[in-house]
Amino acid sequence: MNLSTTALHSTRWHSPVGELLLVCHEQALCGCWFGDQQGIPDWAASAQEQPDHPQLIRARDQLQAYFDGQRREFELPLDSSQGTEFQQAVWQALSRIPYGHTVPYGQLAQALGRPRAVRALGAAVGRNPLAIFLPCHRVIGADGSLTGYTGGLARKTFLLQHEQAQALLFP
Repeated sequence: MNLSTTALHSTRWHSPVGELLLVCHEQALCGCWFGDQQGIPDWAASAQEQPDHPQLIRARDQLQAYFDGQRREFELPLDSSQGTEFQQAVWQALSRIPYGHTVPYGQLAQALGRPRAVRALGAAVGRNPLAIFLPCHRVIGADGSLTGYTGGLARKTFLLQHEQAQALLFP
């Protein structure tokens, strides 16, 4: 689907990690970015503000449940088709990192069968169009350090601490 020529709907939602820009089309959520994030695609800017769109209501409700500690997984259709084949493979791999867990960049590259592509993987993670929904905040440095996050390290820290705290409540 070419999102540049598709009817898109958007809303801004104030979350515990700041304002989020949510974008969808009729079939799926196709974007979740931090309001102050650089590199939001041009096609997202063309979306018509429509906070009452059913896909956006569902996304907001599930995000609220996530932040309230009542949801660990999201159950809504996601469209991350706007990336390259490699980016889409990386984004699909992000979706398999379980709540409350982290994975080093190198290990994720190995899992994709591309052990030498750590930098390319990092770039693809940085272009993730569905922050939080495709949990790029769960990818860490080889030594366990919190490295790079498009939303900023304070947000990454918050999200990981939130999930760790919640993991203790659900044995």
